[in-house]
Amino acid sequence: MDLFEHAEPASNAPEFTVSEIAGAVKKAIEGEFGHVRIRGEVGRVTRPRSGHLYLDLKDDRAVLSGIIWKGRADALAQLPEEGMEVIATGRLTTFPGQSKYQIIIDDIAPAGAGALMAMLEKRKAKLQGEGLFDTAHKQPLPFLPEIIGVVTSPTGAVIRDILHRLRDRFPRKVLVWPVAVQGANCAKEVAAAIRGFNMMTPGGALPRPDLLIVARGGGSLEDLWGFNEEIVARATFESRIPLISAVGHETDTTLIDFVSDRRAPTPTAAAEMAVPVRMDLFAALDNQGARISRAVTQGLGLRQQRVRDLARALPQPEALLQGPAQRLDYLGERLPAALRSAAAAKRVKLANAALRPGVLQRGVAEQRRRLDALAARLDPALVRRVGDAGQRLSGLRLSPPDLSRPRERLEARVQRLIDRATRAQDARRARLLALDRLRETLGYRETLRRGYAVVRADGAVATQTADVQGASVVEIEFADGRVQV
Repeated sequence: MDLFEHAEPASNAPEFTVSEIAGAVKKAIEGEFGHVRIRGEVGRVTRPRSGHLYLDLKDDRAVLSGIIWKGRADALAQLPEEGMEVIATGRLTTFPGQSKYQIIIDDIAPAGAGALMAMLEKRKAKLQGEGLFDTAHKQPLPFLPEIIGVVTSPTGAVIRDILHRLRDRFPRKVLVWPVAVQGANCAKEVAAAIRGFNMMTPGGALPRPDLLIVARGGGSLEDLWGFNEEIVARATFESRIPLISAVGHETDTTLIDFVSDRRAPTPTAAAEMAVPVRMDLFAALDNQGARISRAVTQGLGLRQQRVRDLARALPQPEALLQGPAQRLDYLGERLPAALRSAAAAKRVKLANAALRPGVLQRGVAEQRRRLDALAARLDPALVRRVGDAGQRLSGLRLSPPDLSRPRERLEARVQRLIDRATRAQDARRARLLALDRLRETLGYRETLRRGYAVVRADGAVATQTADVQGASVVEIEFADGRVQV
């Protein structure tokens, strides 16, 4: 240890806490950059359950964290996506918990049409990879729909053009679902309208349409952006009703055009795709009727000619009957002689087989001898049959049955029934006595024996003082009797 201690050099620099330094930096940054516009590429984008939107803005040399609070995020017309070039407007601040600075974004928009197109191509590739554009999933349009559902703005010229074209071609029932066709609510309302039409019941009070038309007039890429949202594309893909997209002009293309079952260049063209021309159908029907009439007439003529040709190849009826008629005449001439010859032959045969008395007597004698032989054999056969039956009967021994064991079983069963009935009667008697004791215990007279009383006013039980004050006769019941007051 040194004999003399060396004094430490004194310092005039003030000491700050971590919080004081963080607060000073926060004030400096917010005072200097209270309102800024920053251009950059969107990096990581997250949105937790709170609804706030967290993202990164970056360029080739730096990264800046950003926050969009829930209220601002819900009001944005276009939510930022990773890889999108944007211009963010807000204020810089710090987050002392992580010693970093960040921007609180009030508004964010794509940095020109190039950024929107890049994001559109990215989203298009994603949906195409999931199979939403496959032609195998596209449904055929009905030939003549009964009800057509139109998703569009109810105040624009689009709905008037569609209704006018349907009225000219083939009038149909039209259900209009009003939606916003541009702005922040466009995508949500269009998707909800498509799903709402699909949830209707076929044949109900408000029947489900057979065909849907999603229509909007022309506009810029930003105006049509609601129809490029993923929620609209998925609602279109999930639709069980065939859908025609008619968004923008012929040169405008949105994602709903790739997912829909048919794309129309204009809303008017969509109405033309939906229904045929009624007069064309009438003309086609008349043409088909005329063709049917001509085909029937021509078919009958051909068959008549065929019958005439076949008739000429057939022989004449007189020629067919000449041979049989000649044979009939020949046989008719031979018939009398054949009848006379047959009668003579039968007569000779009858004369040879005439019945003589001697023949009959010989037959009767023969039958009598057979009967006598059978009668002589009958008596010995009966004697033998009776003897055999007697022997079998004598071999059988018949004795009276023993009824002692059935009687014992019967008496045992009767005794069991008597015992069971006695036990059941005793159980019911015990239960009845228990219920009676319970009734006595729960009755109000037992309560009266414990010092309580029942007050009756004019014969009715009084539960309040007002019942007693207005009564002419008051009666009090005790355990041993009643007293009138």
